[in-house]
Amino acid sequence: MIPRTIEELDRIRDECKSMVNKRATSSAAIAIVPVPGADLVADVAIMLELLPAINRKFGLSQEQIEKLDSAIKAKILVIITSIGSQLIGKVITKELVVLLLKKVGVRVAIKQVAKFIPFVGQAVSAGISFAAMKYLGNSHIEECYSVCKRVID
Repeated sequence: MIPRTIEELDRIRDECKSMVNKRATSSAAIAIVPVPGADLVADVAIMLELLPAINRKFGLSQEQIEKLDSAIKAKILVIITSIGSQLIGKVITKELVVLLLKKVGVRVAIKQVAKFIPFVGQAVSAGISFAAMKYLGNSHIEECYSVCKRVID
């Protein structure tokens, strides 16, 4: 269900940011493992779970939107289109997540190269992994927040 008040919306945003921090920490922990590519597989898996969870918290999953009154549903779809979101109200697929990770592609490439530098490289890799996951998750939260805020207003 779409939040009805700004207070409820703010609470949901805070809960989602906490989820993002936990997943970003997991991503960083996995990035420490010196096996090239293992962290990318983990990042895709984390995002496949995280993005739909954020959508559900805001009431913006595909299933939730489908159940809404047709006037509200139309309004939400117009807002989603106007902000250019590729993730709200959609089924999140592996391909979609890979495209999203390509947005932070330079960081991902540096992270993979850094793994080959003993100790320091793994710390750099973990830091990049944390920052990239946090950036992607928080960006999605802000898109969802924006959609819901416009519906409330």
